[in-house]
Amino acid sequence: MAVLECKHLTKQYGHVTALENLNFSIEPGHIVGLLGPNGSGKTTLIKLANGLLTPTSGELLVCGAAPGRETRAAVSYLPERTSIPLWMTTTQLLDFYQDFYADFRRDAAEEMLQHLNIRPKQRVKQMSKGTREKVQLIMVMSRAAKLYLLDEPIGGVDPATRDYILSTIIGNYDPEAAVVISTHLISDVEKVLDEVLFINQGRLVLQSSVDQIREEQGVSVDELFREVFKC
Repeated sequence: MAVLECKHLTKQYGHVTALENLNFSIEPGHIVGLLGPNGSGKTTLIKLANGLLTPTSGELLVCGAAPGRETRAAVSYLPERTSIPLWMTTTQLLDFYQDFYADFRRDAAEEMLQHLNIRPKQRVKQMSKGTREKVQLIMVMSRAAKLYLLDEPIGGVDPATRDYILSTIIGNYDPEAAVVISTHLISDVEKVLDEVLFINQGRLVLQSSVDQIREEQGVSVDELFREVFKC
């Protein structure tokens, strides 16, 4: 069964069409890059999959069900902006996630936090921006979810932090799960992607495996992206 499936999915905000007639599916065990220019509909798609928005027409299914109470337990969502409470200490954050999510793997989170030398009593507000982003990602990836939705997980952080974040993503998802990464930093994430979705002005332009792009087109995903979306 597909982890994420869209059938003639359309989303409109008044007279503005954000997504138009999207049809695709994502299978378990894949890390998928959701790629497109600003305003192409990437964040709208992620919010629909997370149940924060509802489709105008068509349908979106997570593990065969429409987003709702049943699918929330299967989806782990990283929003574009840091959303963990700044007043919490590291221990309070772990307690919060453990109480809120039945699938939270506290031992995995603690191991990664220890690797970053983050103290149990350190408050989130005392951390640098890059460290907060790492901590939030650790919390998201420490759930045993079926679908991970990561909206710009490496935006605004230094290259070393990007490498840590990408290695965390690769090492902490179940082979039966799927990961969707929305990003502009294609050359940075390309090495971890199995598949890509190109979206432009709310429409699906391309769905392809990364290997297929390299073998059939003889270019990298970043080069193909620049060609497809050149001004």
